Amino acid sequence: MVSLSDPQHISTLKLSLSKKISMLPEAMTKFIKKHHVMSLAVSDESGIWSAHCFYAYDAERNCFIFTSDDGTRHVKMIGVNNSVSVSIALETRIIGKIQGLQTSGIVTRPEGKDYEWAKFRYLKRFPYAVVLKTSFWFYLPCYAKMTDNALGFGKKLIWNGKD
Repeated sequence: MVSLSDPQHISTLKLSLSKKISMLPEAMTKFIKKHHVMSLAVSDESGIWSAHCFYAYDAERNCFIFTSDDGTRHVKMIGVNNSVSVSIALETRIIGKIQGLQTSGIVTRPEGKDYEWAKFRYLKRFPYAVVLKTSFWFYLPCYAKMTDNALGFGKKLIWNGKD
């Protein structure tokens, strides 16, 4: 198992995805850090499902940390197919302020030092979650598209994991 708690190993993990993944552009990272809920879309042979998850984001490792119980439908589906999609949106009725991020990537379950690191990072952002009996998960994006009307109507930023 590759360790996310050691930054030197993150490139090894990303290489296991058949390509090296770089860090997200600054505009995307800023947007991600302003929010705390992501929509997670999963699929398996039975169909598709989505769930809303609180997350903590580590820009240095380009890694989302979220929690979810092992018995949930989306976690069971991740056990079959860990390729997922995540989106984050700013809710607004003002067209010039519309922003949203759509991504695709993989979900993995941290173990050992990675689990402790994930728990620390998540509880640092959401200290009240200390009372939860839950599992921690990593989401590693491979592709991202951001719409940001603040930069111009319909302006799209694309990150293909290679930039």
